[in-house]
Amino acid sequence: MCILWLRNAYNMVLHKFGEKLYTGFIATMTSHLKEKSKLIEAAQGGSFLEELNKKWNEHNKALEMIRDILMYMDRTYIESTKKTHVHPMGLNLWRDNVVHFTKIHTRLLNTLLDLVQKERIGEVIDRGLMRNVIKMFMDLGESVYQEDFEKPFLDASSEFYKVESQEFIESCDCGDYLKKSEKRLTEEIERVAHYLDAKSEEKITSVVEKEMIANHMQRLVHMENSGLVNMLLNDKYEDLGRMYNLFRRVTNGLVTVRDVMTSHLREMGKQLVTDPEKSKDPVEFVQRLLDERDKYDKIINTAFGNDKTFQNALNSSFEYFINLNARSPEFISLFVDDKLRKGLKGITDVDVEVILDKVMMLFRYLQEKDVFEKYYKQHLAKRLLSGKTVSDDAERSLIVKLKTECGYQFTSKLEGMFTDMKTSEDTMRGFYGSHPELSEGPTLIVQVLTTGSWPTQPAVPCNLPAEVSVLCEKFRSYYLGTHTGRRLSWQTNMGTADIKAIFGKGQKHELNVSTFQMCVLMLFNNSDRLSYKEIEQATEIPAADLKRCLQSLACVKGKNVIKKEPMSKDIGEEDLFVVNDKFTSKFYKVKIGTVVAQKETEPEKQETRQRVEEDRKPQIEAAIVRIMKSRKILDHNNIIAEVTKQLQPRFLANPTEIKKRIESLIERDFLERDSTDRKLYRYLA
Repeated sequence: MCILWLRNAYNMVLHKFGEKLYTGFIATMTSHLKEKSKLIEAAQGGSFLEELNKKWNEHNKALEMIRDILMYMDRTYIESTKKTHVHPMGLNLWRDNVVHFTKIHTRLLNTLLDLVQKERIGEVIDRGLMRNVIKMFMDLGESVYQEDFEKPFLDASSEFYKVESQEFIESCDCGDYLKKSEKRLTEEIERVAHYLDAKSEEKITSVVEKEMIANHMQRLVHMENSGLVNMLLNDKYEDLGRMYNLFRRVTNGLVTVRDVMTSHLREMGKQLVTDPEKSKDPVEFVQRLLDERDKYDKIINTAFGNDKTFQNALNSSFEYFINLNARSPEFISLFVDDKLRKGLKGITDVDVEVILDKVMMLFRYLQEKDVFEKYYKQHLAKRLLSGKTVSDDAERSLIVKLKTECGYQFTSKLEGMFTDMKTSEDTMRGFYGSHPELSEGPTLIVQVLTTGSWPTQPAVPCNLPAEVSVLCEKFRSYYLGTHTGRRLSWQTNMGTADIKAIFGKGQKHELNVSTFQMCVLMLFNNSDRLSYKEIEQATEIPAADLKRCLQSLACVKGKNVIKKEPMSKDIGEEDLFVVNDKFTSKFYKVKIGTVVAQKETEPEKQETRQRVEEDRKPQIEAAIVRIMKSRKILDHNNIIAEVTKQLQPRFLANPTEIKKRIESLIERDFLERDSTDRKLYRYLA
């Protein structure tokens, strides 16, 4: 039968009846489909879609057969007349007579949307049937799918999620809301995979993102007791990660998260560094900073995918609040001093290296790196001179890190300190080699420090005990005899001594003390009782230093090798002192008077600041000269900007000070003002 139809169709086209055949095909199929649509429309309840799907499958099979029968017409007549081919025409007729049939069109859409709604509220639907019916829309053409299903589907979804998101946000905390949003997104992606066009995924996820995330961003991040700040404070990595992944899907989502995090960080950091109570212990102060940095590093790595923009926000926040406390450079140096001193238990070389890397991270935030250098040099000097550094390797490791960060100029003097220590060892071997008679009796170890490399210390007067003074003179003669054109100035305030003492009933101890403390204790070899005035007259130690010295010897529990009368914490000029015959310690070696991580007093702080300001002047002038030598002519504002930029790695130059340095250079004929424009400067070669 099919062969006969094929032959008849062929003959009709061959004998110029193609038009009749084509119009007859359309008319017959139209009539047939109208009958089909009535049957579909008559189906009730759940059988409506089943009937539609059944008739659609029948239509497709019939259409394939008709296309084969009318193949010759398709290739010749339709091709030449530019009419619609048989198969597409069959689909168009189904669209016009079935899908767009008034009594089917609205009912079909409502049925599909109702099934989607049921699935969203947890009911189970026939996904296979849904897939077949929706695929029918896709087979009828992209525009049919979009206009007849996708657009109404997206509109209904938008309304659904608008209502649901409002219900959720009124009843859930932020974490639960994000979980529900994430679940809804996953469901919609799965729905697309099961029975929608793949191109719909981006559109439906955009609807969910807009209604559930974008429209509620501000409320979510600021939600009381559960918003972003609460998540940060309580290390809720899972919730933070979910927020990051959801917010990154919407415009300005991550900007919103980042801004709130930055604001919180700055406020938290400001409270931390400006709280007088938290600034009392420098080591604890810096440790809190490091702990906070570790905490937020972990949050960014774990929850925020190591996002560089969040890392930059973290860095800018730390730089902001660390520099709110003018003592941060001093405290960071004191923290290093605490960690690099001997005597810390359970700390390995690896631990030290980790600590140094963290310190360098804080160091990078400092705007006044030269202030840190000033304090670090003082603390390093004390460690080296007292032999209390944890290891030379650790000290040199930090210097290498500082050199990498700031250049050779920053560390040249620090490296010179290590050179002096090594040279001093060689000098002492030579000294004792030339004085073999000194092998018995007191031993003197001298560190010869190069002026300029070490922190400048004013010479403090002190009368050394006769036994020590003799050794000092012999060393002076030896050193000046082997080096010409040099001067020696004894820094007794920087020295230490180990002295052997016998208490009470012959109890022996070795006391590690400062040079000043040694001078005081040696006086008791010849006297049982001494007044403050007698000690002051015999040693000539300045009053402030002497009082601190006596306080550490007489008023510190467990270290009170002498007794004070009357007993009190403060030293008075009428006080009397005697050896504490009842002194006991479970240690043979007793260390007295070393205070680790001691902050500067206010006068000392002012003095250090003044020295820093003085050191900055030649650096500012050098920068001005370098710039002007290169540019020849430059206006005032540009000089300020370029000098500030050039000196930024070391410190933040004050524009007022730059102006003063310009005036000074003009007075010394390095620069001159332009004759017509006073804000323009010329370099004088």
